[in-house]
Amino acid sequence: MGRLQSFERTTVVQAARDQFWDKGFEATSLADLEDATGLRRSSLYHAFGSKRGLFDAAVEDYQASVIRPRLRTLTGPGIGRASLLAYFSELRSAVSALPEDSPRRGCLLVNCAAGLAGHDDLARQVVEGYRSELTDTLQDALRAAGTAAGGSAPDRAPERARTLASLGMSAMLLARVNATESVALLDTATEQIRSWFPVHAATDA
Repeated sequence: MGRLQSFERTTVVQAARDQFWDKGFEATSLADLEDATGLRRSSLYHAFGSKRGLFDAAVEDYQASVIRPRLRTLTGPGIGRASLLAYFSELRSAVSALPEDSPRRGCLLVNCAAGLAGHDDLARQVVEGYRSELTDTLQDALRAAGTAAGGSAPDRAPERARTLASLGMSAMLLARVNATESVALLDTATEQIRSWFPVHAATDA
């Protein structure tokens, strides 16, 4: 089989992505990938080199289509308290709006952290890169919120960013197991933000 056309490659990668999202890398079989993509394994190997190559392409697609759009809420001009609240509200909606058995519940990268990344250096680097980027982005938004609030206290953004990142990633890990507790963790993150940056009830976002 020749090189996949760009539109066909995207369709194949996203179909495989949802399989990996649903079952994880190790539990997803080549037969599962054949069924999901409509391609024979020889074609998948020709296009991606291996099951792992297809997984890496799926992770890249996930970062581009899910992670980056979410993080954009926390970047750019005007970031601060409102964008922090919006980010966790979006995560909450993503968890609560889907059925319990949806493969899109939770986070592909966080699921990877609980499986493949435990014994695979490349996967570990990808997950750690996500954690680091999320923490740094939250930290920037927290500093902006502190500045807007007129605070002059010591910089607590690093520890608060770790707290929020941990709550968010834990919520995504729990999302497929206990959606109610996942939502509760995201609500806890929201309450933390509001406690750090209180405003008058009339203008509370």
